[in-house]
Amino acid sequence: MEDLICYCFNYTVSDIENDVQRNGKSTIMERILSEKKAGGCRCAEKNPKGR
Repeated sequence: MEDLICYCFNYTVSDIENDVQRNGKSTIMERILSEKKAGGCRCAEKNPKGR
């Protein structure tokens, strides 16, 4: 299994690479920030580092 970059939304390095290939840049951070504003972030619970 590939290492997760984002534990809340399960993004991996491959996800970011594929996003760049499709869009010319990664839009994942924008999606993460949007989800965080909507209350979807649970880093303290899901990330082993607690952040």
